[in-house]
Amino acid sequence: MSKTIEAIHLLEDKLKTLLSNYEFLMKENEILLQNASKLQRQLLEKEQFIEQQQKEYELLKIAKTIEGSNNSTRDTKLKINALIREIDKCIVQLNE
Repeated sequence: MSKTIEAIHLLEDKLKTLLSNYEFLMKENEILLQNASKLQRQLLEKEQFIEQQQKEYELLKIAKTIEGSNNSTRDTKLKINALIREIDKCIVQLNE
């Protein structure tokens, strides 16, 4: 009978340890999920910032080519033609 009681106590101790570990892991998992979510938001913000900076860079390049810096008249003409094509596409979509 004594061995049975010892086995029950040992089993209870192991269960308590297991539950304690489970609760700790659940809390740790929640923290990790929150961190992952935060990092994903930060990544999205950085990607949006980079995209915005790239657009600004392209606009600056266009402004510089239009300004006539260096010998970039060919680039200027290409950019203007590309902008005209985009505007034409927009007009066609508006007319549909």
